[in-house]
Amino acid sequence: MTTQGVSTHWLRHTTLTWVERNHGYAIARAYAGHTTTNSDTGTTAAYTRAGMTEIATALATLTGEPHPLATSRTG
Repeated sequence: MTTQGVSTHWLRHTTLTWVERNHGYAIARAYAGHTTTNSDTGTTAAYTRAGMTEIATALATLTGEPHPLATSRTG
């Protein structure tokens, strides 16, 4: 798998980011097994990062104005 740039860490990062985006930070924290102490908060944060499209989408949602990098979000 590493010949294609896929590692165990990459899988964990990608999975935790997806869980956080779709189910929230607390769920991602529990999913990762980071629920035993308060110091684990930083550990989960290391796996979940916002991309430019997500930031632009948040800005567009906040302002009610379209942004060229934003994606439409349907609930």
